[in-house]
This record gives sequence, C-alpha cells and structure tokens, in this order.
Amino acid sequence: MPLTYNRRYLWTIVLTATLGGFLFGYDWVVIGGAKPFYEPYFNITSAADQGWGTSSALIGCMIGAIVCIFLAEPFGRRPLLIFSGFLFSLSALGTALAESFFAFNTYRIIGGIAMGVALNLSPLYISEMSPPEMRGRLVNMNQLLIMIGVLLAQVVNWQISLLDTDLPVSAGFQEIAQSWSGQEGWRWMFGAEMVPATLFFVLMFFVPESARWLAKSGKTEKAKIVLEKIGGEEYATKSLLETQKALLSNDSSGFKPGLFLEKRVLGLLALGIFLAFLQQWSGINVVIYYASDIFIAAGFDLKQMMLQIVVIGGIMVVSVFVTLATVDRWGRKSILMFCLAGMTLLYGGIGYAFFAELSGGVIVLLVLANVMLYSISLAPLLWVLLSEIFPARIRGAAISIGALAHWVGNFTLTYFFPTIKENLGWANNFWLYGGICAVGFLIIWKVLPETKGKSLEQLDQELAKS
Repeated sequence: MPLTYNRRYLWTIVLTATLGGFLFGYDWVVIGGAKPFYEPYFNITSAADQGWGTSSALIGCMIGAIVCIFLAEPFGRRPLLIFSGFLFSLSALGTALAESFFAFNTYRIIGGIAMGVALNLSPLYISEMSPPEMRGRLVNMNQLLIMIGVLLAQVVNWQISLLDTDLPVSAGFQEIAQSWSGQEGWRWMFGAEMVPATLFFVLMFFVPESARWLAKSGKTEKAKIVLEKIGGEEYATKSLLETQKALLSNDSSGFKPGLFLEKRVLGLLALGIFLAFLQQWSGINVVIYYASDIFIAAGFDLKQMMLQIVVIGGIMVVSVFVTLATVDRWGRKSILMFCLAGMTLLYGGIGYAFFAELSGGVIVLLVLANVMLYSISLAPLLWVLLSEIFPARIRGAAISIGALAHWVGNFTLTYFFPTIKENLGWANNFWLYGGICAVGFLIIWKVLPETKGKSLEQLDQELAKS
C-alpha cells in the first residue's frame, strides 16, 4: 500500500523555506537593474569600481558559505536560516539608505552573507524533509521561488524607473546622476526587499528543524514527531531506520573534517565543485548582472533595456516549470546534457551576432533562448545534485563547500567581466562561454551519476561503491 503524505504540512514547510530562495533571487538580480542609476550617483566610471559594485555582495556569499561549512552540522539548518532572514532585512535597509560607495558595498556584503546561507541551506533543508519520490520537484520549488524573486526584482526595477517621467530615454551619465532615478529611485529598488525579508525571518520560527539533521544528531524522538506529521508512523519508522543504517555504514562516530580525505568523498567533492564552477562560468550571470550593458551594446535605449531585463526574468520563471515537470521523470543528467549542448550552440550564435553586427532583435532572441536552457538545467539542478550526492554525515558541510566554490566562480566571473570584455570584445567573450559549456557537457557525460527516484540513503550506499 503506497504511503500517503500530509501535503498541507509538507508544503507549508517547503514554501516557508523557499522564501530564502526568493530573497536570494531578488538580491541576486536587483543590482542589475539598479546599476545604471547608482553608478552615476556614486560617480563610478572605472572598470574596477564597476566590477566591485556589482560583485561586492559575492564576498558576503563566500563568507555565508564558510559559515555553513562550520555551523550547519553542529547547529542545524533552521537557526542559520533565521539568521539569514535578519541579515536580508538589515542589508535591504542599509543599502537603500547608503550615502557613500563604501557603505553601499558594506551592506551589499551583509546581504551577500544572507544569500550564501540561504542558497546553501534552503535546498538542503527541503531535501532532508522531502519523501524520495517528491524530492526533485520540492527542491526545485526553491529554484522556482528564486526565479520569481528574480522576476519581481526586475519588475520592481522597471516600474520604479518608469516613475521618472522626466528622464530622457537617451539620458547620459550626468543627466541620470541628477535625476530622481539617480538620486532616489535606485534606493527603492533595494529597500523593497524589506517586506519579504521580514516575513521570512518571522515564519522560520514556526517550522521544525530538519528531521534528518535531528536524527543524525541523536534527537530521534523529535525527528520521529516531524516525520510522523509528514507521512505517518510507517513513513517515520522507515525513514529513521534508513537514516540510522546510512549513518552506521558511514562511521557512527560523528562528523570529522578528516572524512573529506576519504577517496570516494574527495571524488564526490571534486564533482560538486566542478558543477558549481560550471554553473557560474557558463556565463549566464554575465547576462543577469550586465544585462544593461549587453542590451545597450546591442542598440537598445534605456527604457527598452529595462523592459528586456524583465522579459529575461519572465523566461527564467517559465523555464522552472519545465524542470518541475521533467526532473523526476527524465533525470538530472539527461536534462543537463541536452541543455549544455544547446547553450554551446547558442553562445556560438550570440558571439557571431556581435561579430557580424547583426540587429539587436537577433541578439535578444538568442540570449532569451540561452537563459531558458540555463534556467531549465544548471540553475536548479546544481542544488538538487549537491543535496543528493554527498554522504549524510558530511552533507551540510559538503554542500557548503560546493556553494563556496559557486560563489568563488560567481565573484571571479562578475568582477573580472568588465576587464575581460574590454580585452576580448563581446564576440570572443561569448565564444569563450560556449567552449566552457562544451567541456561541461563532456565531463557530465563521462562522470555524473543519475540520482532520480532514489532515497538519500540509497544514494549513500550506491555512491559508496562507485
């Protein structure tokens, strides 16, 4: 007889946790739409300062990932997610009120710490609370909320920019600096995040700690109560037995940093780090952070550019529904390979469009198609795979190492992009990303195991033998 689940309770837990993903998505992308306005306000003209303003939050993201490496296992997922909600709120307020470039970046770094914690622990928490046959879809709900956060940030940026009716569509740097958008508008873009950040902070007090973390921390009775609420007594008993069996087979003496030196763990860690760098160096974050520069280079004016950024957000949201419908049927590996092959070809086309100076419309279509493939594959599936491939005893710390690699890749890509673009030009820059996607396709084809439809405990056993 198949198990039945308390879906209302399960969805309450999942949707609360996904607010961390939503806030990550908003904070991740709001910088792109605000960039044309805060840069004139702070008189940012050099490539180095442009790169720092766009990427400073990523330093905080690295700090957040390091915090999770050391604290996610001993203290659990829930306290750190509550802490991230507080930091999101503080960052939104501080960035909105910043009067100097130093203060602006300080609060962006604080927000980055929140982003690093939320992006690590929201999908991990959901994964550890999900039944095996629902795990892919439920973890991808976090990605859906990330993309909704992305879209909302882009809509908010666009709508706030439209409030400045006196700003010419072809406004120059100094005109923008003196306009309402350049003085006040960009502040509202960041400040709007206060509302969902406060909601996340409050609601996380009302959900339980991860049942699997409770079980492996010796709090079996508390874990059983949570699991019984999700799936009843039979499900709770079965899940606890599987967790205890997996823990025993992986050494019952508790988490030790030395576990990372085991041969199979090193291999899985290397795979996770590779996937994290691939997600970043596939180049889509350049499209997200520097969309304004790309579309202006393609011939669009200021208001057209802001609208095109919103369209990117809409494509990203719609694409996640494709992943939700296919991830537990087609599998993670097949989706990644198909989309990486497509991204390789599309980057070749985007590079050629800039090389041949084709119309802006052609570039927009190719960019949107590329964003769609990324949003179906690398964007959500990195976090699904990181939550699945590591042994239970080190899962939280290992995911945090993978996330740290993700943020290092993100920072290096974002900070150095203005300089790389100046030296390589638009065409060569996109051809470079196409080459990276091609390498990613080959390595995933050769190395990545399929994880669909298997419990975390089954994966522990299978990957231990590989």
